[in-house]
Amino acid sequence: QVQLVESGGGLVQAGGSLRLSCAASGRTVSSLSMGWFRQAPGKERDFVSAMWRSGISTFYADSVKGRFTVSRDNAKSTVYLQMNSLKPEDTAIYYCAATSANYATGQQDYDYWGQGTQVTVSS
Repeated sequence: QVQLVESGGGLVQAGGSLRLSCAASGRTVSSLSMGWFRQAPGKERDFVSAMWRSGISTFYADSVKGRFTVSRDNAKSTVYLQMNSLKPEDTAIYYCAATSANYATGQQDYDYWGQGTQVTVSS
């Protein structure tokens, strides 16, 4: 069993930055493929970013490409999402997810989910 705990959300002005953390227990992040998703009020949960288990392959939604960066610290068993140049449309609850598979291609591939952390970007 894998437990995921997100942190780092908050209120920030447009143009600002936040770094989200997702701490994994039960398994180290180096043995997991990890994903970040977000859900804005009244909308479906959407893909944001992913890092496959190799740690080499990373992916981003077009809407965040060039602004967000996913990384991981194996020693801390934590995955990060660095969010720069934030926009009001980035406001959402952000979730991290994990699977023991080598890769994941969609939300349905993830077996474990965190509780989410709120990110609010003011204009």
